[in-house]
Amino acid sequence: MNTIASHQEILHFPKGGKPTLVPNEWLIWNPSQEEFQSARLPDLGDGFHKVLLPFSWWCDRINSHQHDANLLAQSNKGQIGVWFAADDDILNHIEEIEAGKKVWSLVAAHFPIFRDGRSFSTAALLRSRFAWDGEIRAIGDVLIDQLLQGARVGFDSFALRPDQKTDVALKQFDLFSVTTQNSWRGKRTFIAETLLEETA
Repeated sequence: MNTIASHQEILHFPKGGKPTLVPNEWLIWNPSQEEFQSARLPDLGDGFHKVLLPFSWWCDRINSHQHDANLLAQSNKGQIGVWFAADDDILNHIEEIEAGKKVWSLVAAHFPIFRDGRSFSTAALLRSRFAWDGEIRAIGDVLIDQLLQGARVGFDSFALRPDQKTDVALKQFDLFSVTTQNSWRGKRTFIAETLLEETA
């Protein structure tokens, strides 16, 4: 089974709270072509209790004749979320995302490489255009250097790359106030506005 590697601890920066580390319960499934075409959800193991599915796979399952009742049942139990690829055009999937908001307990945006900033725009759009008020997680090639910018545009949890040091990551948030870093919950920052203009 193909997955996206992430740190065993997740850095959470919740609304009105301070950054903390919690165990990573989410498997990030990145199916092969063969797995993508399969109707089966991935088997969980190694301490994982929940699974993040590719948004494209979710859309394929929900919109196909192979509509899976088990998929929605597990989603309603809080065991399933989706992750958006950097090249997913979420503005072309308004209906799917609006419907998904009712059942996803977590959404994530993937950074294929740390220099690829498209997922910052995804988070900003989810907050502003889709009014997503749940958790948005950064996954993939997520480095400590990306945390502050990520928090500004809408991310409130981070699955760091496995080689990143979580103690150093936590100290990044001591550099700025919680209000500044969580500014997506109030007035958008200049960074968020700039990202949205670039995607318009």
